[in-house]
Amino acid sequence: MRRLAATLLLACAGLLAACSSLGSSVLLGRDISFTAAQLQAQLDRKFPRDYRKLGGLVSISLLNPDLSLPGGGRLKLDFDLGIGAMGKPSRSPSGHFALESGLRYDPGTRGLHLDNPEIVSVDVPALGGVMNDTTRSLLNSWLLDYAREEPVYRLDDDTFGRIAARRIDRVAIESGLVTLHLD
Repeated sequence: MRRLAATLLLACAGLLAACSSLGSSVLLGRDISFTAAQLQAQLDRKFPRDYRKLGGLVSISLLNPDLSLPGGGRLKLDFDLGIGAMGKPSRSPSGHFALESGLRYDPGTRGLHLDNPEIVSVDVPALGGVMNDTTRSLLNSWLLDYAREEPVYRLDDDTFGRIAARRIDRVAIESGLVTLHLD
């Protein structure tokens, strides 16, 4: 009997691991977890993106997002940065920047949004390798808009259906996973 129980437990653990590697969210008791790869797959479909500022005189192209879950309750997002002018966006990287952020759930978008994002590094060699006031202003403006409007990850219909009658208590980033803790 103990061998049967142990075998069943191992089989269930294997199925959960397989679901996680296939991109499905995993519902365990009161929690739903997502991997960095799942979030990365949705980001890859949303970028590159162009943003025009100063009446179209300057544009920023955000390219090649790279999401990681290094620990400490925050995610890290790295982007290549293209800078264009006179209405022509640049899809060629001319720099790089990275941000760190927590995540929050927004029921209106059914998505996970950046929460208290912070730019942690910027390297734009064409501008002397440092961020000037214009670049800082453009990046901060984009970051605030993006955190408010765009989810990093949107729950699919199946996952949303599994939690529709429950409330998301908090979003945690821990042990290489993003976990929605349900009430």
